[in-house]
Amino acid sequence: MVSTDPSPAPSIGTASPVADEIATFALADLAGDPGWRRPVIVERELLILTTRGHGDAELDFHLLPCRPGTLLRVRPGQVLRCAGPQFDATVVAWDPEALRGFDVDLTTAATWRQLAGEDEDAVISEVSQLAVDCRRHPDGPTTRVLLRHQLAVLLLRLALAHADRSPSRPEDETFHRFRREVEHGYPYTRRVEDYAVELGCSVRTLTRACLAVTGRSAKQVIDERVALQAGRLLATTDQPIAEIGRRLGFSEPTNFGRFFTREVGVSPGAFRAARDQPAVGRVVRPRPPAEPTGANGGRFRPGTPGESANGGHATRPGPPAAGPGVTGRA
Repeated sequence: MVSTDPSPAPSIGTASPVADEIATFALADLAGDPGWRRPVIVERELLILTTRGHGDAELDFHLLPCRPGTLLRVRPGQVLRCAGPQFDATVVAWDPEALRGFDVDLTTAATWRQLAGEDEDAVISEVSQLAVDCRRHPDGPTTRVLLRHQLAVLLLRLALAHADRSPSRPEDETFHRFRREVEHGYPYTRRVEDYAVELGCSVRTLTRACLAVTGRSAKQVIDERVALQAGRLLATTDQPIAEIGRRLGFSEPTNFGRFFTREVGVSPGAFRAARDQPAVGRVVRPRPPAEPTGANGGRFRPGTPGESANGGHATRPGPPAAGPGVTGRA
C-alpha cells in the first residue's frame, strides 16, 4: 500500500466506513475506473474466483489466464488490472484482523491456481456460502464470528492443497526468513551482507538457499524486489521518477535509471509512458499445478507468475513493449 505519494493511483479492495473486515463483491467493483485504464494498488488481502467466461488478469505486470475455476491470490501492495474483462468473478476481501487467533499461514496459497475435481467443488461451495452470508446477515458479533471461521476454513483448505503439491525442503526456511527481511529492508539496503548479519548466517548460506528455491542468487532476489516496487510506483502513481528512486535508496537519479534499465530492460520513463496500455497478446502461462512453484520448490522461471510482496519471491516487471505487462527478460 502506498500512502506517502502526493498523487496516488486509485486503490482497490479498501474498506468503506461501514464495511466489515470481511467482504465479498463482484470483480467489476475492483476497477479504479470502468475501463481499468491503469493498474491499481491493492490494499486488502484478496481471493478472486472466476465463475464465468474467459479472460486475462494482469497482476504485477504478468498476464494470468482466467476461466471458470481459476483462483487468484492477490496481496496488499500488488497492482492489478483486468482491462475489458470478459469473465465474471467473485472477490473475497479481508483485513489481517479478521484472522487474529487463527493459525493460518497466508504465504502458502499460490498466486494462480486452476481448481479441479474435489478441490474446485469445495472452494466454490465455501466461497459461495461466504458470499451468501455476507449479504444475508446483518453486521454483528455473531455474523463476524461466522464469517471469520468460514474464511479460516477456506484458507486452510487452500494451504493444505498447496502443501500436498509442494513438499518443504531444508532450504525453504532459510529462504522464507530472508524473504521476510527483504520485505522490510529493500528500501534501505541491497547488500546481501546486511541481511546475512540480521539473520545470523553467511552470505553463502543465503545464496545457496535462494538458488535452490528460485534459481537466482540472493543479490538477484533483492534487486528484483526493488525493481518490482519501482515498477509498481511508476505504473500506478504520478510521483516524480527521481523521488521514486530516492524512496528506494538511490541517491542519484542516474543510478536509479541504470539499475531499473538493467533489471527490466527499459528506462523508468519508457516504462511509465506505456502504463496506460494494457498488455495484449502475450499471456504468461502458469506452470501445471502438479509442478512446485515459488517459495516451496521448483526453479523460478523468468516470466512466470511468482509470489511477490507478502508471499513468495519477487517477480521483475517486464519491459512494457505493449504496456507494462509483458514478460521480463530472461
